[in-house]
Amino acid sequence: MKTQADSQDQAQTKSPHLTVQPDDKLSFGKSAILGLQHVIAMDVYVVPFLIAMLIGLAPNQSSALIQSTFIAAGLATIVQTYFCMKLPMAQGPSYVPLGAIVAIYAASGGGELGWSSVLGASLIGAVLVVILGYTGIFNKIVTSFIPPIVGGTIIFIVGLSLLPVAIRDNIYGATDATINQNVLLALISAAALILFVILGSLFGTRGAIFRITSVMIALIIGCISANFMGVLDFSTVANAKWFSMPHIPFKDFGFSFDFSAIITMVIIYLVLLAETTGTWFAISNVIDKPLTDKNINRGVIGEGISCLIASVLGSTPVTGYSTNAGIISITGIASRRVFLAVGGWFVLFGCSGKLAALISSIPTAVIGGVFAIVCGIISINGIQVMKNVQITEKEMYIIAIPMILTLALVLIPKDFLYTLPTFVQYLLGSPILAASLAAILLNKLLPSRK
Repeated sequence: MKTQADSQDQAQTKSPHLTVQPDDKLSFGKSAILGLQHVIAMDVYVVPFLIAMLIGLAPNQSSALIQSTFIAAGLATIVQTYFCMKLPMAQGPSYVPLGAIVAIYAASGGGELGWSSVLGASLIGAVLVVILGYTGIFNKIVTSFIPPIVGGTIIFIVGLSLLPVAIRDNIYGATDATINQNVLLALISAAALILFVILGSLFGTRGAIFRITSVMIALIIGCISANFMGVLDFSTVANAKWFSMPHIPFKDFGFSFDFSAIITMVIIYLVLLAETTGTWFAISNVIDKPLTDKNINRGVIGEGISCLIASVLGSTPVTGYSTNAGIISITGIASRRVFLAVGGWFVLFGCSGKLAALISSIPTAVIGGVFAIVCGIISINGIQVMKNVQITEKEMYIIAIPMILTLALVLIPKDFLYTLPTFVQYLLGSPILAASLAAILLNKLLPSRK
């Protein structure tokens, strides 16, 4: 039986910014609809598509990799949200290991042997990550090196690093249509998102439905606009199968263990953990629930288990997506049941080629318009974390230098990056990691004002 003190504690832990709290229960139908808009906004198919293109996989192999990635993302989301970290978050394939995967694949001779080396290295690295979480080593690092000024800066640069990707790659660089059409589609989807968020605010509780479904409505309006422009192509959906089985370990692929490949992947996993810490801080800030030692340890264990699942399914490492923190902030819905639905949708898409093709058919510019708003929201959450910190000369440098470094690395010419040593490529290839390390070092090295 709950005491009055227990009730007061629960009331204090509820975030006033959220319509639905993390542990609130939603109906199956609502959870499914709200989970779908997270799935649509995540672009999970892009990473396996890029890998397939970079290493030259055959069409059937590319489809199998995309399916495996969807299933791995779904199972990993359920593991983190319900069994490990227990925060409303979604897992998806990371961009960070792309260079390492291509390098390991090529160094191992390509083909089946090359891919088995990638999966073997991923498997061993994932086990080591689980050990880091179980022993609490990574948590001690976070506690010692990431105070609010550094944590807020990391959240800020997470949004800042994704913003040029949303604008440059998803809008200006999209190949679905002409640049004029892409810009117009992005403006339409972004304007629709803002409009429905405003309507939700104006009508209060009666307009909650507008705010809750604002992301999905914006994407639908963007797709309708794309159809009128003649750039919405569903031909791949028509040709795809409704149901197809993903590849099975030891039947369709195996594992091989190369020492240099394993060392490379261990470095990549450390980069992933440093990067996903920013996502954890962003989510904890949005739901007004500070990260505890237990959260972080279980989160690292969940990250390791998630990557272990991905490698067993023949996919690449997965990590927490910052996009979802922005969507939670916009919609006010943080129920973990929604993210259970996200995991279910991913598994369903992984078993259905037609549904996976439907997601990948949404014009990139439409997603880019929504994604740009989400990135801005993530950065603002970082500023909120720092709002109670006194900004002296030291804090100015802790914020400014990582900000400059983030933009410099996002815009760095790839030709120059590839001339650098491999380890430096891994470090500079992740703007979030490099900028996070800069913030941590500046906080430790710069003298505080007496």
